[in-house]
Amino acid sequence: MLDLRRLRLLRELAIRGTLADVAAALSYSPSSVSQQLALLEKEVGVELLRKSGRRVVLTPQAEVLVGHTAELLETLERAESDLAASLTTVSGSVRVAVFQSAALALMPEALTAMKRDYPDVRVEMVQREPETALYETFARDFDLVIAEQYPGHAAPRHAELDHIPLTEDAIRLAVPPPGLDYAGISSVAEASGAAWVMEPRGAASRHWAEQACRRAGFEPDVRYETADLQAQIRLIESGNAVALMPDLVWTGRSVPVQLLDLDDSPRRSIFTSARTAGARRPAVLAVREVLGHAAAGVRPPQQAQ
Repeated sequence: MLDLRRLRLLRELAIRGTLADVAAALSYSPSSVSQQLALLEKEVGVELLRKSGRRVVLTPQAEVLVGHTAELLETLERAESDLAASLTTVSGSVRVAVFQSAALALMPEALTAMKRDYPDVRVEMVQREPETALYETFARDFDLVIAEQYPGHAAPRHAELDHIPLTEDAIRLAVPPPGLDYAGISSVAEASGAAWVMEPRGAASRHWAEQACRRAGFEPDVRYETADLQAQIRLIESGNAVALMPDLVWTGRSVPVQLLDLDDSPRRSIFTSARTAGARRPAVLAVREVLGHAAAGVRPPQQAQ
């Protein structure tokens, strides 16, 4: 009988690439991971790992085991979901990955609703960029991810994850209030000489914003880079930058800048993903339910007159 814990370590190595990364993800030491995989090789009687420089690579026989391990883990997760669904109370833990604007706009209300309606469910939240979070949910680091998709930019797809729409919001040009630098700008094209603030390279929002500027006929002067949307807002309202920002950013707060509609009225899609094997777990369904209510209550930003 093969040891499922050791098989899982082999699958983790296939997903994460190095023994050190497997050890970090599962709170093992690298030497312990190596020892357990060596024992698995003895159990199956064939070579599973080969040295390639400073790394190890999986043999074809190891890849066969990885495929079966994925099926076994899905079966176990479905069994856990069915068992939880048979109970009269909703309980357990749900680990959620979320990007910043959703964390600010949706999670406070959703967490309050969870405490009120599902007190036996423990929700843990970690901020992650959507592309990373989707992969980590596939890798079983998270149970649920709230992710985003910009117009014309499809989010990564993983076969084991579902994709449930949550809400969408408009993307607008944010410029400083009257009386400050850049306040007279009325379109993206007119912002060609402005200083821009954007998220770091690799973020979907950064790529989309750069493309929007290029479609308007210029390369943006990205003078400021930060993933912190609150810092971006401060730079804009102080007259130091302009930015393309989605409406969800302004949920629950006043709008201290001018928001300008874009010609093509672009909208960002926000969705949740969970592994299909665990998507029917009552605690996951509960979190998705309260997130839906929170998203339905979001209203467009009201600019100061």
